[in-house]
Amino acid sequence: MRDNNDLTSYKRNEIREMVTAYFKAQLQQYLHWLDTRGLTQNALEDVRCEMLDHEDHLTHERDTNQYLKVRRFIRKSGISAQDWRDSQPAMQQELRKGRRDMLRAVLKAAERLEHYSYDDAPAVTIAPSPPASAPLGRAIDDFIDEHSRQWPEKTRKQVRAYLNILVEYFGSERLLEAISKQDASEVKKVLQALPASRNTKPALKALSLSEAVKVKGHRRISPKTINSHIDTFRRFFDWSERHGHAPHKLFEGMKVPKAKNAATERKPFSKEQTALIFNELTQNPSGLVRKESNKWASLLGLFTGARLNEICQLETADVQCEDSIWFLNITDEGNGMKRVKADASRRKVPLHSEMINLGFLKFVESQRSNNRLFSDYNFNANGGYGRSLGRWCNETFLPKLGLKEPSLVFHSFRHTMITRLAQANVAEPVIKGLVGHAQEGVTQASYFKEGYTLAQLKEAVDHFEA
Repeated sequence: MRDNNDLTSYKRNEIREMVTAYFKAQLQQYLHWLDTRGLTQNALEDVRCEMLDHEDHLTHERDTNQYLKVRRFIRKSGISAQDWRDSQPAMQQELRKGRRDMLRAVLKAAERLEHYSYDDAPAVTIAPSPPASAPLGRAIDDFIDEHSRQWPEKTRKQVRAYLNILVEYFGSERLLEAISKQDASEVKKVLQALPASRNTKPALKALSLSEAVKVKGHRRISPKTINSHIDTFRRFFDWSERHGHAPHKLFEGMKVPKAKNAATERKPFSKEQTALIFNELTQNPSGLVRKESNKWASLLGLFTGARLNEICQLETADVQCEDSIWFLNITDEGNGMKRVKADASRRKVPLHSEMINLGFLKFVESQRSNNRLFSDYNFNANGGYGRSLGRWCNETFLPKLGLKEPSLVFHSFRHTMITRLAQANVAEPVIKGLVGHAQEGVTQASYFKEGYTLAQLKEAVDHFEA
């Protein structure tokens, strides 16, 4: 039925008309930039590689939307998502053909502009000029649409909030070509004057961006937050230049210096401190540990280096055994509210032998009827499931042990695990695999897709000593 054009929402000729109109507008823009500014060799190489990838997808009949901006096509063509689904696979194939041939036309035009011809043939003319670049607001929508499937919801909202600063400053209709390096420098000054928690403080919520930065007496956002904004802006303009929305890249090399020895910089616990914490969690001599969930979740933090929310959102089904090795399957699959920070965060973390000896598996078995491992940790839109444990650890447990300082918090368990394993000569790629950091380098990132075995990871975990 999927291959029968009589049963699709649109006929083949209707699809081709929509695809032609859609890419004709894009081609006009590419040709205009070729005529007025030219495209960099890197940009042309990207065009060439993408064109070949489209050809490969069509040759092997791969059923995938890779490289296709489906949401933008649906929006621009005025069709519904259901119409798109009903017209498969014809619409997907035609959209890929259209994109391939549009890129081929761009490469031919670029080749013509690199050489002179003295034949009697008529000279090649460039198509009439369309608008020089995309409006800021529309380009941001396209940028977020393209990446939203790869980003967790929290990341998508954060990126949108950062980019809204540009919209507030320039206006959504400002063409990207009209934003200069000098403008970028002025935006950086605005960020340095921006009050922290601007969108939550009653005195600032109703103020415009230009008004908010003039208000005195409020703590400003940190250098780290400024740099997060700037890096998001840089990635957006880099994407815009590569995708034909803007003529240039901006915000490169514009980060501000980080504060040295900042009081809030996280650090690991010392061996004496971890010994004290371990004794308190397991023996409870001071009576601070009144809930089983706080005990076991904190021990998991100590013996796995997992992030706060990764631990608190665990389901009982996430504690698994394979080849006689018990491990945590850290994932965002489950009840729909679980999150991971990045793709590398999805991983298997073997349980430390000490956790088995302490009776953790018995605790897991006692929670089977609850589905979630720590059912008394409620979900919070901002902090996920980790808010309750974080407050108990940082505001009650550590202070009453005499350990609390700005640089020592629950997240210090993670720093402690990484530090101790490195000191035990565990290879850095193995440590990254355990704690969910992305691998670097061609060998690790591109060729070592399967990652380390559970046995290798288990051996590494057991090098940790509390």
